[in-house]
Amino acid sequence: MPTAPDVRPLRETDRAAWLPLWDGYNAFYGRKGDTALAPEITATTWKRFFDANEPVNALVAELDGEVVGLVHYIFHRSTNRIEPVCYLQDLFTKESVRGRGVARALIETVYVKAREHGTKRVYWQTQDTNATARMLYDKVAKHYGFIVYSHES
Repeated sequence: MPTAPDVRPLRETDRAAWLPLWDGYNAFYGRKGDTALAPEITATTWKRFFDANEPVNALVAELDGEVVGLVHYIFHRSTNRIEPVCYLQDLFTKESVRGRGVARALIETVYVKAREHGTKRVYWQTQDTNATARMLYDKVAKHYGFIVYSHES
């Protein structure tokens, strides 16, 4: 019987295991080569996870003692709720463990963290072409049909 993933907070000693997952996540979304994130963005993101004044949080999933997945989430205010909401910003698992419940365990742990933080709403985005992930997302959340727009200056 397959081992269930263990989800836990990211530790400062996890950087070597976290970085390939972070790089894989960014490559999946086309941020590689000439469009790769600048190293200072990764360094700043890493520091934010361990700064109590930052709303950015990180969890990792382990299988058999190996870090195989990550999730980053942010609590923020909203104009349509009194309590904060939770934005699940980044979710990624090693390709070799996909289909073993790692992503689901990460999402469900974010749900727990959100409830502990006093929020009922967790939301995230994915590309409409991310069919494999969307099969899971359709099981664990409701898609409200919104389309995301973005502007960079």
